[in-house]
Amino acid sequence: MYRDIVDFALSTPDWLHALAEFGTDAGLFVFAGLFLWCFWQARQAPARELALALAGPAGIVVAYVISEVVKTIVREDRPCRGGIVTIAECPPPDDWSFPSNHSVIAAGAAATLVLVRRALAWVVLPLAAVMAFSRVFVGVHYPHDVAVGFLFGLVLAPLFALLLVGAVTPVVRLARTRLSP
Repeated sequence: MYRDIVDFALSTPDWLHALAEFGTDAGLFVFAGLFLWCFWQARQAPARELALALAGPAGIVVAYVISEVVKTIVREDRPCRGGIVTIAECPPPDDWSFPSNHSVIAAGAAATLVLVRRALAWVVLPLAAVMAFSRVFVGVHYPHDVAVGFLFGLVLAPLFALLLVGAVTPVVRLARTRLSP
């Protein structure tokens, strides 16, 4: 399946290649902007809502760290190292393939943003899926790297965000009482 996707990708126009490479990282900035917007919207909301907006990115970081640990244990070579022509430059030899960190972060951001603002689901979940698929499209990941990374992010980031919100909510309440005039 990997070869079929990469071969198809190579047959597409150059502008799509550039969009696929740029879009994966640009999407992460879109998610960061949405988190800032959610934080701004929640600043006057109940303490738990603001705490969730703050805990969401922390949940993503925890999911990312777990995926990095799994990468160093599994140590799966990138598919692009086998002399296959791909759109993207192949990462260095010590940059492992499984699971896809981009997919973990994209899915984790989407899932935690949905926790904070459910109305964003129709935008962030498809964006995360396209960002994850682009990692196979440009040739730097196998489909299973992306699928497992997406699942890690979708499950772990909101889980850890929800676990953290219990600790962050009292801090938000305390900060509000100390900062109010």
